[in-house]
Amino acid sequence: MHPTTLETEGEATRPGTPRHPGLVLALLATAQLMLVLDVTVVNVALPRIGDDLGLDRGAVPWVMTAYTLVFGGLMLLGGRLADVVGPRRMILVGLTVFTAASLACALSGSAAELLVGRAAQGLGAAVLSPAALALLTRTSEGRGRMRALAVWGALSGAGTALGLVLGGLLTSALGWRWIFAINVPIGVLLLAVVPFLVPAVARATSRASLDVPGAVLVTAGTGALVYGLVNAGTEGWGAAGTVLALGGGLVAWALFVLVERATERPLLRIGLLREPPVAAGAFLMVVATGLMVGGFFLGSFMLQRAYGMSALEVGLAFVPVAVTVVIGSQVAGHLLVRVPAKWVASVGLALAAVGEGLVVLIDHPAGVVTGLAVASFGAGAAFVTAFTAALATAGQDDAGLRSAIVNTFHELGGAFGIAALSSVAGAALTAVSPQAGDFAGAFTVAAIVVAASAAVAVVLVPSVLGSSQGHGHGHGH
Repeated sequence: MHPTTLETEGEATRPGTPRHPGLVLALLATAQLMLVLDVTVVNVALPRIGDDLGLDRGAVPWVMTAYTLVFGGLMLLGGRLADVVGPRRMILVGLTVFTAASLACALSGSAAELLVGRAAQGLGAAVLSPAALALLTRTSEGRGRMRALAVWGALSGAGTALGLVLGGLLTSALGWRWIFAINVPIGVLLLAVVPFLVPAVARATSRASLDVPGAVLVTAGTGALVYGLVNAGTEGWGAAGTVLALGGGLVAWALFVLVERATERPLLRIGLLREPPVAAGAFLMVVATGLMVGGFFLGSFMLQRAYGMSALEVGLAFVPVAVTVVIGSQVAGHLLVRVPAKWVASVGLALAAVGEGLVVLIDHPAGVVTGLAVASFGAGAAFVTAFTAALATAGQDDAGLRSAIVNTFHELGGAFGIAALSSVAGAALTAVSPQAGDFAGAFTVAAIVVAASAAVAVVLVPSVLGSSQGHGHGHGH
């Protein structure tokens, strides 16, 4: 990436700093929340979707996986497009695709139509998410940037829990189609106001710098890894589909590295992954997302199967879990201005480990909710630190790509968390009447892994990411 000059998107001549930064943050945060919600909003609705559309047992998980697969697979390409074409343009493209795809999902009359719609939602999300985060990063600095990243981190965690809440409420009250239909009026409203309120910021003029071979390889490789991890959770780590997908994904990524080193204008400067801030952000995102998505998956399963709670009751039980993610994120956002980031991340992960342990120690539904809430508080702190680490020193030419890297590891972490914890839980997931104790092993492993990650964070995460960093990168004048 060697941009020579910068120009503003379209014909706009406005400066890159928004006139109403709080409103811009609210708009982009709402868009991001839609994307995160749609990862888990289908969880509690899957049985009804399967019955209505005649999905066989093997196809039901793909209602969730088709979205995650495309979202994660195309994220790096979406982030690079935000840097090359301009973030505001890609926000509008992503919003249009996601909103139209949501309508298609709501109106789908067959399994094939729904799965195509979910894949199209993933395409829109992969374009929209890194562009929105890049725009926030490039139009803010100092405490304003820290505040924006705290909100973003909160949404990345809370949206996962809120997806279960919203899915349960909408499915019970209005029917499963409304979990998709609700995106349509929100998307249309955002499309109407974003062009007027969200500023155009500088972009590189070298449109021809898009690395097509690299884009194909990284998309195929990331998609294969997500598929392999998801398949491991359902079919096992030794299944042919799992081994082939994971092996193919690693080969594609190895080829991608070779192509990028030989390309004059690569999609991803490989050295970027070795830079401490980006490496730390990716590590924290994998651990925090794996913990939360995997924990929520097992926790909701445990509450329904072992404790006999209904889908609606489980959804409502996750309200305090979603709230603690937001609180943890906001607390961390304030602390990161004064406290070295490595300690915020480490203490957050240590708290998350304690929460996982509480699920094991307290044999009661309240124990599950309390434990997950404590874990979510710590994970929320880790989310904010991950975004802050990766984006604190982002420049004009790589803000979108850095955003995409962190978001890619968000999807990989979620898939890995479900796969790993499902493997440990094993028979508990297929038993007709599992006991709460049957899930103890999985939550124990989660507590040990996260506690070890807290120790790693002390070494890996940079000490200081204060508000002064990134001061030269906040505007696109």
